[in-house]
Amino acid sequence: MSEPAGRIQTPYLVAEDELDRSLRPRRLQEFVGQESLRGQLSVAIEAAAARGEALDHLLLAGPPGLGKTSLAQIVAAELEVPLVQTAGPALERKGDIAAFLTALEPRSVFFVDEIHRLPRTLEETFYPAMEDLRLPITVGQGAGARVVTLELPPFTLIGATTRAGLLTTPLRDRFGIQARLEPYLVRELARIVHRSAGILEIDLHQDGALAIAERSRGTPRVANRLLKRVRDYAQVRMEGVVTAQAATAALDMLEVDERGLDRLDREILSTICSKFAGGPVGLSTLAAAIGEEQDTIEDVYEPYLLKEGLIKRTPRGREATAAAFEHLGLPVPVPAGQQLF
Repeated sequence: MSEPAGRIQTPYLVAEDELDRSLRPRRLQEFVGQESLRGQLSVAIEAAAARGEALDHLLLAGPPGLGKTSLAQIVAAELEVPLVQTAGPALERKGDIAAFLTALEPRSVFFVDEIHRLPRTLEETFYPAMEDLRLPITVGQGAGARVVTLELPPFTLIGATTRAGLLTTPLRDRFGIQARLEPYLVRELARIVHRSAGILEIDLHQDGALAIAERSRGTPRVANRLLKRVRDYAQVRMEGVVTAQAATAALDMLEVDERGLDRLDREILSTICSKFAGGPVGLSTLAAAIGEEQDTIEDVYEPYLLKEGLIKRTPRGREATAAAFEHLGLPVPVPAGQQLF
């Protein structure tokens, strides 16, 4: 069978995908960080299992790479129930949703990634399913059309989103458990790097783990990606041992600086600071200037730049802060009202 267009599965990509999956925690006790959420889920899962019921519907929000998919898989594993996974953009018709929901086993977990990209016309299909375990389906057309209501087994809908603000209030309110995942602390990321190094059989020193964690943008996915690249560098240049020196040299080569900013992060800042005099500049103009998609800038790069206080959003567009100019080694502009004449 041929591969889908746009996705050529070379042996290298297959191996990388399998490797990424192997680094995911499989149980709640293996999941590092998000202490408050882990505590909530632990109690809710134990209570639901004791009653033999499906867990309340769960909404996981937060930037990419913080573990939303891992948590969905962990919930299903802890409940010892099947996990069925899809994504919001893949659900185009009511029949798509009906096909998934009617095939679920009792207490199954139905995971919808990027649920904010679910077409608005399909949201209402989820309302009776989530509340009453019923799915009204219209059969036929015109005057002969009739509504058939399908009974659904108890199930848990887990929705993951990077942009919770795009969810409608009626859909959001139907999730009994709502949680936002926050960026990780350096010490938490260092623990994740150590765990991953053990799985990958990497000789990792504590200072090497900290050096990687400090440049990982508070994100486990980034930490694991950088670990694999540092491993390659250490294998070729440092006899396979990941020390702080090896990690720093490798990350410098990858153009990841001491604050975790990569080349595109700095290009965004440089464009605002140099081409647009610090801003404000509209998102569409910024995207065109650097040759990147607006959604990618808004979902992947902006959250970290905002968190680090390097840019700010205003009604007129994005502006660079004084910290951004300082980070790039550029003179901080003096506000017009403060200039000396």
